[in-house]
Amino acid sequence: MDIAENAALVVVDVQKGFEEVDYWGARNNPGADGNIAALIDVWQSTGRPVVFVRHDSTGPRSPLRPGYVGNEFKEYVEERRGKGAGAELFVTKTVNSAFLGTPDLGAWLTAQGISQIVVAGIQTNMCAETTARMGGNLGYDVLFAYDATYTFDLEGPFGWRRSAEEIAQASAVSLHGGGFARVVTTKEIVGAAGG
Repeated sequence: MDIAENAALVVVDVQKGFEEVDYWGARNNPGADGNIAALIDVWQSTGRPVVFVRHDSTGPRSPLRPGYVGNEFKEYVEERRGKGAGAELFVTKTVNSAFLGTPDLGAWLTAQGISQIVVAGIQTNMCAETTARMGGNLGYDVLFAYDATYTFDLEGPFGWRRSAEEIAQASAVSLHGGGFARVVTTKEIVGAAGG
């Protein structure tokens, strides 16, 4: 696996509000935060660009709503912002895709000459997956850092309930099998990026 010298790490919605278990329910992959931190560290130490994405929920009770503490980045992300040798972008959004936020992520990537992105963050099957899918549709070479994401149990139609792990695996199968992204591990990415 080749990681471009200017590949952008897109860190999606790593916000304090996702720690509110009573709101979200059971999650998977307790090691995700450590893997996200490791990716940021490698990107910053090798001078690669990092994009920090924040979800500003329009839901009045959402733990991710602006003005509420849950809207803030988790501490380990906040303390790393502005510390890298490479370019950095901060994007806010109210929908699932980081490509539909402000400022325009696609325009920034184009201006920087970036054609490869690595997606990590929360939730696997929501904003991380949507960003990866849209990136694939827009022609980017997308790597999805599966173990640097996590999600929560969810109920869908017909009373169907799926565990966070089942949902995460389904996302990975759809992304990889559908050709939207290459689903890989943090260890693989770090090794290829020179970490």
